[in-house]
Amino acid sequence: MWEIRAWKNPAYRRILFHGRRRAAEAYIPMTCPMTLRNRMILRNRMTWPNRLKWLASRRLPAAALVLCVILAGGPLAIAQQGQFNPPPIPPSTQGQGGSVLELPTMPGHQGGGSSNTIPQIVPQPGQALTVPSRELSNQQGYEQVTVTVTDQQGRYVTGLQRGDFKLLVDGQDRAIQFFRQDLNTPVSIGILVDTSGSMQPKIPQARAAISEFIHDLNDRDDVFLFAFSSRPFLLQPFTTNHYLVMSRLELLHAYGQTALFDTILDGLLMVEHGRYDKKALLVVTDGMDNTSQSSLEQVIAQARRMGVLVYSIGIGDPNSSAMPSVAIGPLLFGGDVDQVDARTLTALSTESGAKTYIIREVGDGEALRNACATISRELREQYTVGFIAPDAARGGYRSVHVDVPGHADDTVRVRKGVEVGHSMSASAGYPPAP
Repeated sequence: MWEIRAWKNPAYRRILFHGRRRAAEAYIPMTCPMTLRNRMILRNRMTWPNRLKWLASRRLPAAALVLCVILAGGPLAIAQQGQFNPPPIPPSTQGQGGSVLELPTMPGHQGGGSSNTIPQIVPQPGQALTVPSRELSNQQGYEQVTVTVTDQQGRYVTGLQRGDFKLLVDGQDRAIQFFRQDLNTPVSIGILVDTSGSMQPKIPQARAAISEFIHDLNDRDDVFLFAFSSRPFLLQPFTTNHYLVMSRLELLHAYGQTALFDTILDGLLMVEHGRYDKKALLVVTDGMDNTSQSSLEQVIAQARRMGVLVYSIGIGDPNSSAMPSVAIGPLLFGGDVDQVDARTLTALSTESGAKTYIIREVGDGEALRNACATISRELREQYTVGFIAPDAARGGYRSVHVDVPGHADDTVRVRKGVEVGHSMSASAGYPPAP
């Protein structure tokens, strides 16, 4: 039995199918005609192995089909991948980011039974994961920061040792308790892609650049994918199967406004549950926030607490004149669609020790690909420095400065400070206990 309902996103209709053994629901664009033939095909294809593959292959008037299938009596579809349980997203009424629409995952039976816990990490020969000891990481006041060193030509400086660095916390020398060269360190990464209406002509280039970015990652990196317009959409939860993430890029569909702050806040909450101690976000956007319930101050405060590298790529001219715009429902009329909020993106990346890239020429696909490739490479050219913050029992914010005295002409980039006393994931970087 079919039941068609209106959905709060007017661009999609919600379809419920009640069968003898299972129930399913789908969200498809309004531009897809629900003829009798299409209904029969959709019903027949609503089996777990085939439904997403078939819908993605249909060349209908919509740019992509968004499908969400929930098996009756079973767990949420988002948990069926068997690799990650997404963190609870706080209600938007509390100003902690918008609610996330969770889209389906592929079958979770990849090489064995499914599990709702993070699978044990099995280091490959010659690729042992270096992490601080449990005794050190559990010590009160322990913090670690990611350090990037470049020379005058912008080339990464590698091969430095612990003794080459000088660490200052609140202006005082601190001993480096943990040191790691991140040449082969896996990272937990979240990719946040703007799919607001103004991104329509830029989606193909963004898709190609992000695919290249994912292809260049460490094979052990675990990645999740958000698309966002008026709200964030979880296209793919954490996985080390990078093919899954790249396949979900086909679901990008430009529509609506830009909830940039809400999405970054939700991305920070999500990446906190990654399996590795080194964590990063990549934000690709072409506009300015115009619909978030969260503020920039909230996002920066959360980034300080979490210590996540927030890289961003802004597509557009940050200096173009900001013309007034009028929002009617999900549609935005007027305004400068090519103005990107470079100030906000730069503030976030500077606070976290990352970097912002501005693509001023809209349609410059090569520059977009180069920016993605540079970020992917930079994650392999960094250092991790761990230390014990002074007076840890007092808690609060501590400024951090890292220098390389023997390389006076080099540039050292690191987050501005750390928030002492927050609860970090004790298992970050460690396999879960059996």
